[in-house]
Amino acid sequence: MRVLGVDPGLAITGYGVVEMTPEGELRPIACAAIRTPSGQPLARRLAQLYEALVEVIHDYHPTVMAVERLYFGRNVTTALTVGQARGVVLLCAAQHALEVVEYTPAEVKQAVVGYGAAPKAQVQYMVQTLLHLDTVPRPDDVADALAVAICHLYLSTAMRPGQMAER
Repeated sequence: MRVLGVDPGLAITGYGVVEMTPEGELRPIACAAIRTPSGQPLARRLAQLYEALVEVIHDYHPTVMAVERLYFGRNVTTALTVGQARGVVLLCAAQHALEVVEYTPAEVKQAVVGYGAAPKAQVQYMVQTLLHLDTVPRPDDVADALAVAICHLYLSTAMRPGQMAER
């Protein structure tokens, strides 16, 4: 299974493509940040996000898209712009016949770290470790996207990080 994990945002959308081998090993395929310039009109920025995601889907052929569910306690303006970017992400998945699964930040942390209230640095360290990366993926949005992809792979295969060695 090849998963496209997405952490939606208007200024920066992180993505990570991860697959699980038949032996149960995680393999990073690609990851990056899609950036849209703040000086451009909103509609153009959303179109750029869409076009970049289409390219990712065409280049890496994921079988499913895992998206982090939104949670905003206070900043309504940020929630609206992220929501618009998230809508573009979901539209892109639908137009390319990708199944979409959504996970809360606590679900992602639980699956990747084993603790639903884990700090961001711990999640980033586990992403680096589980994917055998030399460094923590940057910016944070990319690490978050990889984490949501890993979350889906673990939850969809009923595996946890400690079980990989047992296989």
